[in-house]
Amino acid sequence: MASQNSHMSFPNSQTSKASSILQIPEKASASSDIEVGGHGNDSDNPEDLGKLGYKQEFHRNLSLFSVFSVSFSLLGLLPSVATTMTYNLGYVGSPGLVWAWIIAIALVECVALSMAELCSSMPTSGGLYYAAAVLAPEGWGPFAAWVTGWSNYLGQLIGGPSINYSTASMLLGAVSIAHRSYTPSNYQLFLVTLTITAINAFIASLPTKLIARVNSASTYLNTVFLFVTIIVILAFAGKNHGFNDNHKVWSEITNYTEWPDGFAVLMSFCGAIWTMSGYDAPFHMSEETSNASVNAPRGIVLTATIGGLMGWVMQLVIAYTMVDQDAVVHTDSSMWAEFLSQVMSQKAALAIISLTVVSSFIMGQGNSIACSRIAYSYARDGVLPFSGWVAKINPTTKTPVNAVLLDFTVHTCVLLLIFAGEITIDAVFSVTAIGAFVAFTTPICMRVFSKDTKFRPGPWNLGKFSRTIGFFACFFVALMIPVLCFPTVKHPAPAEMNWTCLVFGGPMMLIIFWYFLSARKWFKGPRTGTSDPCIMEGVEPIHASSSSISTKK
Repeated sequence: MASQNSHMSFPNSQTSKASSILQIPEKASASSDIEVGGHGNDSDNPEDLGKLGYKQEFHRNLSLFSVFSVSFSLLGLLPSVATTMTYNLGYVGSPGLVWAWIIAIALVECVALSMAELCSSMPTSGGLYYAAAVLAPEGWGPFAAWVTGWSNYLGQLIGGPSINYSTASMLLGAVSIAHRSYTPSNYQLFLVTLTITAINAFIASLPTKLIARVNSASTYLNTVFLFVTIIVILAFAGKNHGFNDNHKVWSEITNYTEWPDGFAVLMSFCGAIWTMSGYDAPFHMSEETSNASVNAPRGIVLTATIGGLMGWVMQLVIAYTMVDQDAVVHTDSSMWAEFLSQVMSQKAALAIISLTVVSSFIMGQGNSIACSRIAYSYARDGVLPFSGWVAKINPTTKTPVNAVLLDFTVHTCVLLLIFAGEITIDAVFSVTAIGAFVAFTTPICMRVFSKDTKFRPGPWNLGKFSRTIGFFACFFVALMIPVLCFPTVKHPAPAEMNWTCLVFGGPMMLIIFWYFLSARKWFKGPRTGTSDPCIMEGVEPIHASSSSISTKK
């Protein structure tokens, strides 16, 4: 994609030598400029990460396809499309599946492109957390990193049990379709979800080379399952009842909310946002990626672009083959299951649901990998409780096994909320999208609106369109964050309430209070490759190589 655009440069492997420098401005009392960075074709070398202040501890066994596989698996297009029908179809009908989806995806792409540019400049597992610290106004680096890091981690941390809960629900729901007298109990749902979570944790603890193989196979399976589902739906629809006409699919807005049509269309964007929430994974796996300053940003853009387009094809298929839209929207069971039962036989519907369950499991496994890498990168900077233990790399697997165990423990505690009822567990799971969005755009906003920018583009960059694309990314997020917090009705009962603002805002307020009460005294942000960078004053670098720092007289 970008190789065909003169403004998005993917340098030739023979000429991309250290084309990006992450510059930290000097203190007023300093006598020299300190530059940290230089990410080019030599990014497989330990010295390259040392320029950003960290010791190379992972094996760089992930290729472009491998890192794309993790993030594409995390999208889980088939289960994501199945579970987000509530938002796009359930808010405005079939237009929410077609033109509203593609508008939302175009704006999500702006976020992904801006993120990829940051990744190329600063390819560390800390990702957006590191970028926020570097790009923040002077004196605000640690606070920016603290808010961005915790927001990102909360979104990823809650995302895991949310995905696995959906997987278990679909699995037990398939059993109830085959055996009408069976109704899953809470403890069965808890045990199945916990088992899935444990398997994901085991895979996330494997050596990087094995993880690459697993996720490569997972990507093929996800893609095959998606195409099989599309073909089966089209075949049954063509045989049984035909296809809907263009006017019905594209023009007939059916507003199922109590808000005006325009606002309901904005609410339907939530389907695309929830689906496209895993494209930051290559950023967090950049320390395990070969030629990370090029391959990691490419992985981000490929995930957002291919995922968005393939997701749209799936939405078109649903819109053109749906038999009774009102019955799907108002069903007491899963919209996906109701839609499939309208289009095809029960056996075929169960087979497609089975494929959806497997894809959902793969999605949860991708989340487990990305989340553990975030925990590791934050722990080595002292952000998390028990950071000294969490930040240790297992000497056998060369992966952050302790971080995986921390995430698994938290996931288990979250899953206990299943016994508190559906309203409670759904409220907690609502954190995922808004947490990710806040983290995604905090450093992008600093990049776009800062006049005295510290940003130095890496070998993959947007050229003269950088600020323009970043502006659209910030505009979209600023518009959608309030929308993500709205209920569908004007006077909601507790079961109809959107609890996102409370469930996300409450913990974040406590985290901010923790910073000003205590953390500001000891947390100075992520380390950089110098003992005296202005925004990280007083923090020694972690095993930074002396060759990582170039000082200009």
